Amino acid sequence: MPNLDPKVRYLQIAFNYDLSLTKKIIPLIARSDRILIEAGTPFIKREGMKGISAIRALWAGHLVADIKTADGAEGEVEMVKKAGATAITVLGSSPVETLDIFVNLCQQNGLDSMIDMIGVDDPLKVVRQLRRPPNVVVLHRGRDEETTRGKVIQYRHINRLLSKYNILISAAGGVDLKEARSAIFNGANIVVVNLVRPDDPWLGIRTDSDIGLTSRLFLDTIE
Repeated sequence: MPNLDPKVRYLQIAFNYDLSLTKKIIPLIARSDRILIEAGTPFIKREGMKGISAIRALWAGHLVADIKTADGAEGEVEMVKKAGATAITVLGSSPVETLDIFVNLCQQNGLDSMIDMIGVDDPLKVVRQLRRPPNVVVLHRGRDEETTRGKVIQYRHINRLLSKYNILISAAGGVDLKEARSAIFNGANIVVVNLVRPDDPWLGIRTDSDIGLTSRLFLDTIE
């Protein structure tokens, strides 16, 4: 059974730095069933499965491992579950065999399956190939795309996907309060917000801000 409720609007906070900073900030985040903590791809590359386990020790709620599986789905789903995650991502550009194995194993293991559509032109075409749909489709404007004029999160895909499948939609990439409002208005269930250092060019929750207050502002905005 999936862990996420399609009737709820969630805030997913992505940690992309090291474990030291993560340990300082997680205790500052408002405790809510509507918050998902993400072990971001850069974080996992730095800290590995031990890093995910360390976040689990600090956070009792939803925990997303943004491992972006591209192949070898069986091994990666097993690793992430053992580390304590409740959801895991796979790349939508992966072979259909990988996607089917991934979604099936997530269902068997009680994890939410998330297909990240970064770089995918038509997410619906990807989902149509599958034996069963994932729990979540992630519409993702990549970090390297954030500063490119005209690159936007493709909300036009939401109605197309929801007209065919009973899934959740996640919106990611350069999300601030204004973008979070747009995401929810357009039908997203989850908004993914990066934790960002003050000298980074990306949008998100700044590490030098009042983390507790800012996370509550996001929750209020998307409710």
